[in-house]
Amino acid sequence: MASEFEARSVEILLVEDNPGDVRLTMEALKEGKMLTHVSVVGDGVEALAYLRRQGKHTDAARPDLVLLDLNLPKKDGREVLAEIKRDAGLRRIPVVVLTTSSAEQDIVRAYDLHANCYVNKPVDLEEFVKVVKLIEAFWFTAAKLPSSEAMR
Repeated sequence: MASEFEARSVEILLVEDNPGDVRLTMEALKEGKMLTHVSVVGDGVEALAYLRRQGKHTDAARPDLVLLDLNLPKKDGREVLAEIKRDAGLRRIPVVVLTTSSAEQDIVRAYDLHANCYVNKPVDLEEFVKVVKLIEAFWFTAAKLPSSEAMR
């Protein structure tokens, strides 16, 4: 039986302020096996507005997955993660922390805030693409997620 994600485009919210990392992530997802639609926001305040469909994001699609950098302007990724997981309407959306930080305190804090996964951004271009493809493959083919209706 085909998964829900094989029958429709996968919605991903990329919360990233580095244009180079945005470009690399987009390229990796284009090379992936899933049909994806990626929305990009560059800071934590805009990420929460997008998720809550506020301001210019009133018609935003509900993401199936959030890729979240920790070091963001306006509101950092830790604060964004905490707000997502406190919000009953958002907490079921899987959040993958995708960051350059390998500091143990950041890893522990992210999991304490209920991150679904913590991944270090590789410095090497090929490794970066490989990691993004693995994230996509895991979350949309191997992992079992609630249906779109249950996520609301």
